[in-house]
Amino acid sequence: MLCKNILELTREEKSRLMDRGCELLEVKANVQTIVDDVRKKGDTSIKYYTKKFDGVEINSFEVPKEDIEQAYSMVDSEIIEAIQLSASNIRKFHEAQVPEKLWYIDVGDGVKLGQKCSPLESIGAYVPGGSASYPSTALMTIIPAKVAGVKKVIMCTPPGPDGNINPLTLAAAKVAGADKVYSIGGVQAIAAMAFGTESVEKVTKIVGPGNVYVTTAKMLIRDHAEIDFPAGPSEVLIIADDTADPKMVASDIIAQSEHDPCAVSVLVTSSSKLAKAVEQEVNIQSTRAKRRNIIDEALQNAAILVAASIEECVQFSNEFAPEHLEIMVSEPDSVLENIDNAGSIFVGNFAPVSAGDYTSGTNHVLPTAGYAKMYSGLNVNHFLKYSTIQKIDKPALKKLSNAIILIAEKEGLYAHADAVRMRFMEED
Repeated sequence: MLCKNILELTREEKSRLMDRGCELLEVKANVQTIVDDVRKKGDTSIKYYTKKFDGVEINSFEVPKEDIEQAYSMVDSEIIEAIQLSASNIRKFHEAQVPEKLWYIDVGDGVKLGQKCSPLESIGAYVPGGSASYPSTALMTIIPAKVAGVKKVIMCTPPGPDGNINPLTLAAAKVAGADKVYSIGGVQAIAAMAFGTESVEKVTKIVGPGNVYVTTAKMLIRDHAEIDFPAGPSEVLIIADDTADPKMVASDIIAQSEHDPCAVSVLVTSSSKLAKAVEQEVNIQSTRAKRRNIIDEALQNAAILVAASIEECVQFSNEFAPEHLEIMVSEPDSVLENIDNAGSIFVGNFAPVSAGDYTSGTNHVLPTAGYAKMYSGLNVNHFLKYSTIQKIDKPALKKLSNAIILIAEKEGLYAHADAVRMRFMEED
């Protein structure tokens, strides 16, 4: 774990922290091969790559409805209640994002302009899986789509070692309202949803997080299906001052690190004392963590940086543009006001990333690797499209006609000008 004053960072050290996601280029060629294979050979390629990467043979990719119902009944009722609580909060938060479906404004002289909001026809939700289970991602990707009014929502998730999907993931898919579930993972799942195969329906848009291969695949199929944004290995940046509890800060670093060996955790603080205390706590807490092997590897990507002021911490954070940002300072709102780039922001000592990951209601599918500078986290608007409307009567067009004709003819588009002139020829 890198521990240093911000001003003492070497160019290489700063580059390592800032240039996350560069490994996409390293896997692009291999991913392109799989994408092309699935496009050409459909189900045959999916079966081949499922056997190759997941180690299982699957003849029918779609999970029958009765299997989903059975999985739901297998899950402990206490966990089902937790999933339903999370789903309820996620639904409430995303319902608050739904825009007005149709509106008009009168710009004067008889011209009315408006906008019509329509849901996408179909979307594909990618939920990581395999040896692990991510029911929370099923909720986060499917519920906002359903709130937006998307009619067809399919979910793809990798099969486990036994060829089956974890019952908890299937239960979450049921609670969220998935229309179909497919036991397909990795690049082949993204390609299947983008192009469509004998078994898998083609969708309009693909959303959801994944590893570097999944993320690269999403970026390669954008000519055929839109995506939400690149979402790779997870990351957190914590801004803290000397009022923060070092045990809490360290626990959040450890929590982030257990995601993946490529996960990134950064503490930026104005307190040297806190920095040292957090470093000690991370060493203590990591030794008793259940996923210690993953955590120890991820901590190689971690950093504790000391800045001269909270303002300098904020400046670094905006440059870093983290997926998750925690603010643990005495006056958090003043810091919040100056944050420009962050996927999701957690304010206060009792707002850990874990809350947003599962149950608070905000979405945990977020841009990583600095993409928070240009993308928003998954929300209802990712599942909507907008059509503009013009209502123009004859007197209104008459008032606009001279300006339309002048501009059209200056652009050399004379038929455009004539399309207006002909509407008033009887008056001449």
